[in-house]
Amino acid sequence: MDKIRIIGGNPLNGEIIISGAKNAALPLMIASLLSEENLILENIPSLADVRQLKLILQNHGCEIEELASKDNNSGMKISFNNRNINNICAPYELVAKMRASFWVIGPLLARMGEARVSLPGGCAIGTRPVDFFLDGLRQLGAQIEIRDGYVLAKAPKGGLIGNRVRFPKISVGATHTIMMAAVLANGTTIIENAAKEPEVADLANCLVKMGAKISGINTHILTIEGVDKLSGTTHKTLPDRIESGTYLMAAAMSGGEILLKNTNSKYLETPINILRQNGVQISEEKDTIRIKANGAGLRPIDIETEEFPGFPTDLQAQYMALMTRSAGIAKIKETIFENRFMHVAELARFGANIKVKGQVATVYGVPILHGAQVMATDLRASVSLVIAALAARGETIISRIYHLDRGFERLEEKLTNCGAQVERIK
Repeated sequence: MDKIRIIGGNPLNGEIIISGAKNAALPLMIASLLSEENLILENIPSLADVRQLKLILQNHGCEIEELASKDNNSGMKISFNNRNINNICAPYELVAKMRASFWVIGPLLARMGEARVSLPGGCAIGTRPVDFFLDGLRQLGAQIEIRDGYVLAKAPKGGLIGNRVRFPKISVGATHTIMMAAVLANGTTIIENAAKEPEVADLANCLVKMGAKISGINTHILTIEGVDKLSGTTHKTLPDRIESGTYLMAAAMSGGEILLKNTNSKYLETPINILRQNGVQISEEKDTIRIKANGAGLRPIDIETEEFPGFPTDLQAQYMALMTRSAGIAKIKETIFENRFMHVAELARFGANIKVKGQVATVYGVPILHGAQVMATDLRASVSLVIAALAARGETIISRIYHLDRGFERLEEKLTNCGAQVERIK
């Protein structure tokens, strides 16, 4: 199993081109199931999760072709054709590896009238039940049964029926799923308490280009008028705001000056404001963000994770790593997932001083971190160990880096190009 070796202490200087957003690419790929025509997606990152979802779509009969891209810096260009869906079952051995694959239940149910999908797996950062998904589908008229670890869903004879769906709590995955199911339902569906993350809006905008009728995009209330069918289109995936935020925090931790290209600062207003309060210099221009930091004397600022536009839970671990070197005490409250402090024990191996009580982690800044042997625990937490290692004295070995490969494209290459000593050990 691969590992990453990092020698810390080098400031980061250079340019990093931000990849397409994994959290946008996955639902966009799944949306291809809604049409018989080609959906061509651009700026798709080369990640383990993308490769896994390809296998899942091919299991349903999807024809996938990677196309030549005019721009070498814009990710993969891939065509998806689902003219012949020949399997409505998403089996355990595929779905268990990635939670987002469960979302195929919405398009399959809407277009084929039935679906048999394994209950999901994925990162161990909390229970994340699928109750909201299933309750929403029931409100659209679906009959739902859970048997032998599978969800068996069946639409009424004439297809799903538009209805008012209100989520008790904002859920990105449930919003994706119900929106995809509703675009082919009969009548109007109103989704209340919908997620308004940029990735949700990206999916909605793509569906509109395919012929869906969706209003209220970028708000908590989506109104969807069902249509008979969707056509194909070409759509470019938005830049990865989590990758962008991660490299901003890496530079703030290590010092130096980096320029992020192919990004969008409007998706990161809250983290950028926090970093400025930490004492980091950040300037924003069209499609670029420049950060300059000395890597020391960071002011401790408390944060609380929230749904967009609040501080993203997917940047919480990275920010915790940053605060281990602050000149004081910072409190971090995790409100989205109940088990997302697993990285605390690994950060402690660097010499970090962190106390956890319930949903709150109190980080006491220390003057020096020391390299250590550590283990990645989930997708986002794994990169917090990279951030700590970049500023630590000596050598760090990070194992179980398949988590990194799920969400960060060419991580070693991007950091090495900015002066970091990072290498993959096979």
